[in-house]
Amino acid sequence: MTPDSNDPTLLAGERAPGSDEDPGGIWGEEGGGPTGPIRRVHWLREVVVVVVVALGVALLLHTFVVQTFFIPSGSMEPTLQVGDRILVNKLSYHLHGVDRGDIVVFARPPQENCGGPPVDDLVKRVIGLPGDTISLSGGYVYIDGKRLDETWLPRSEQGITSQGPGGNGSNLAHPYRVPANDYFVMGDNRQDSCDSRYWGPISRSLIVGKVELRVWPLTSIHLF
Repeated sequence: MTPDSNDPTLLAGERAPGSDEDPGGIWGEEGGGPTGPIRRVHWLREVVVVVVVALGVALLLHTFVVQTFFIPSGSMEPTLQVGDRILVNKLSYHLHGVDRGDIVVFARPPQENCGGPPVDDLVKRVIGLPGDTISLSGGYVYIDGKRLDETWLPRSEQGITSQGPGGNGSNLAHPYRVPANDYFVMGDNRQDSCDSRYWGPISRSLIVGKVELRVWPLTSIHLF
C-alpha cells in the first residue's frame, strides 16, 4: 500500500515515494543525496568539462609552446631523415636569441623557388647571424674570415659546401654580409639542399621555433 503524500501522520522531513518532492523516488534514504539519473548527469558533465579543458590546453600548447613536424625531404640528411618527426619549441626564441648551429623550422620565404610542390614550413640549420660576413673557400664555410668548425656535420659532408646558382647575391660566389634581423640557413646535406645560397637569408619573423627533439622513429629518438 502506498502512503498518501498528504497524510498528516507522515513525520516532518519524510517524503512519500513518488510524491512531488520525490518524483520517481530518486532521493536516497539517508542524507537526501542524488543517485541514479542525476548522478549520471553529473558524471557526464564532469567528463565534458575535463575533455574541453584538455583540448584547450592542447590547443594552447600547439599554438604557443610546442609542435611536431614531419620531414618530407633529404635536405637535412644525415641529421634528419625523410619520415622523421621532430618536436619544435616555439617558445624558445621568446626567451633567448637564435644561436649559430641551431636547427630551426621557419615559414617558407616568399622568394623560395626551388621547384617541386611548395611546402608551408622548412627546416634548416642556422649558419650566419645578423651582421656576419659569410664566405666559402675550399668547400669550407668562413665567418668573418674565420673557418667555421661545423662539428654537427659528419666527415663526409665537411669541405664540400658549394656556392648556389648565379644571379643571387647570397650564393657565396663572393663574401656575403647577413642583414640585420636576418639569418643565413643551410641544410646539412650540402650537395642537395635548396637554402639561403639560393633564395637568401630568412627574416627573424619567419622562424617558427627551435628543433629540440626527434620523436620518431622510436629507435632514433635524439635531443638536439
